[in-house]
Amino acid sequence: MLSSSVILLGFIVILALVFDYINGFHDTANAIATSVSTRALTPKKAIIMTAILNFVGAMYSTGVAKTIAKDIVITSVVTSEVMIAALISAILWNLLTWYVGIPSSSSHAVIGGIIGAGACKAGFGALQFGGISKIIIGLLVSPVCGIALGFLIMSVLYKVFAYSSPARVNFAFQKMQFFTAGLLAFNHGSNDAQKSMGIITLSLFAAGMLPSIEVPFWVKLACAIAMAAGTAGGGWRIIRTMGDKIFKLEPINGFAADLSSSLIIWSATALPGLHLPVSTTHVASGSIIGVGMAKRIKAVRWGTAQQMLIAWVLTIPSCSIVGALSYLVISFLMR
Repeated sequence: MLSSSVILLGFIVILALVFDYINGFHDTANAIATSVSTRALTPKKAIIMTAILNFVGAMYSTGVAKTIAKDIVITSVVTSEVMIAALISAILWNLLTWYVGIPSSSSHAVIGGIIGAGACKAGFGALQFGGISKIIIGLLVSPVCGIALGFLIMSVLYKVFAYSSPARVNFAFQKMQFFTAGLLAFNHGSNDAQKSMGIITLSLFAAGMLPSIEVPFWVKLACAIAMAAGTAGGGWRIIRTMGDKIFKLEPINGFAADLSSSLIIWSATALPGLHLPVSTTHVASGSIIGVGMAKRIKAVRWGTAQQMLIAWVLTIPSCSIVGALSYLVISFLMR
């Protein structure tokens, strides 16, 4: 007969995969909104391509997963209750922001949930503030880099094609968006799927089922499949916000935004010494804002950008509170 600890561990794996699935359809917009809104790809083709490349990206590396597993809370305080509470918090936040159509960060949500549940169990001494600071700095700096790089790339493109036919330029970049949308989908999978990998790996290690914090192949495969399946489900509420409500995109703008986002996410994921979980949502939104600013400041719909900023600021503290409350409820029920 299975012990209660094994059952709880199995529940954590299921919840982590549910979070990964929701992350897939919640963040699908990041990879396909620009190419769909500019009609470079049909929604069906965009989702199929993104689902496949999300899967391939998720199998690419495990550096970010190790950061999630090692750098937020000390492993000695990790229990099934802590991980379940953190995942419930992140899932609820993702569903709420998806329902109202506001792009928010799955990365922020799960990190906030772990912080809240871990601190509730063992106090603030259980938190690894050095690692958390590094992660939060990366989460804050990456969208700013997206704005700057999006602005720079778009400004260069405007100068290069200043005297070209707009129709011809947009036709050419509509074809090129297939490449940049695919690149962004791959990078989204390589960074975002690793959050769930990290949670499952940390839980297995804390339960004594792994000798070290190394991501097993079956965990990589399961998370990659869950992310790809969620992506195939789509996330049309957020796609509309990303594709139209920040800045009215043309193919050349979509190309610049996707390229900017891809470069930043790849750098955070793959560069030695970084392996940082960044928010694809934040980076992609920042890139779109930067691209819009390169045209003119007033081209950006700042009301929508302000709503997104409020959601970004609230995510970590809100999920920390929900994570802590969830831990208290779960602990009470399991007495």
